[in-house]
Amino acid sequence: MAANGEHKMSGAPPAVNPYGRVDEELASVAQREERRKKRMKYVTYGVAFVVFQTFVILVFSLVVMKVKTPKFRVRSATVEDLQATNANFSGNMHAELSVKNENFGRYKYQESTIDFFFQNYKVGVAAIPKGKAGFKSTKKFTVPVDLSSANANVPGSELNQHALIPLTSQATLNGKVRLMLIFTKKKSTNMNCTMNLNTSSKQLQDISCN
Repeated sequence: MAANGEHKMSGAPPAVNPYGRVDEELASVAQREERRKKRMKYVTYGVAFVVFQTFVILVFSLVVMKVKTPKFRVRSATVEDLQATNANFSGNMHAELSVKNENFGRYKYQESTIDFFFQNYKVGVAAIPKGKAGFKSTKKFTVPVDLSSANANVPGSELNQHALIPLTSQATLNGKVRLMLIFTKKKSTNMNCTMNLNTSSKQLQDISCN
């Protein structure tokens, strides 16, 4: 009898957890949710990267790759052996010029000339050697100018021994801006300046350029 009882007990079915299937389904749902969150995170990172790249390219295009026209100016000048009378004036002028380059690349320009005028009469000319203004920098240089109104047929009444002789200057530089050592773009700049030659100090003053 005892053997039969033991046999019956050993043949009893194992206990079944009624919540096992529910736990498996919950675990599966949790895994799917975790994978969904990871996918969303990757998508968010991808979108953020694309937006950032677009912003960088836009800034690069508008700021770095935008080519600005260099500014060509008369900065100052002194005149030696200045002679000024009712009829004419003459002297040896040393004019300091500048080429301001605001680009993210050098500006290389060709040789040119600069003309100085009294009223509509040309009274001086100077040669401008070729050169270059570096990355975001200003190139300064001095040129000699022989000022003379003797051959300009200036009426004596135009001078009248004024302490200030009004002058203008005009010039054009042709050159190229090179960006990132790859891209090159032609760029010309014009000089149009007004100034006064002070016959007492023998210097230029009231210089204005546009």
